[in-house]
Amino acid sequence: MIVDQMILDKVATKKTSYETDKSSEKPLRSIAKAISWRIVGTLDTLIVSYFLTGEIALATSIASIDFITKMILYFFHERIWNRIKWGK
Repeated sequence: MIVDQMILDKVATKKTSYETDKSSEKPLRSIAKAISWRIVGTLDTLIVSYFLTGEIALATSIASIDFITKMILYFFHERIWNRIKWGK
């Protein structure tokens, strides 16, 4: 318990400069985040589509298109947000 509190205190008091924060999100990291999130989102879309249609082939088609389009949108969304100074 004491060690946990010490770690939390260290993390909570860690100060970073604006220069460190503004360069912390590289495009490759945005790609990795987009892919991992889309896997989760696509599984959700696949399950929902299957329950709505009752057809695994149609559900897979919907999930595949969803995976590609939303991954691209998420990447650009991340890159835009990385340029916004608010909240950094």
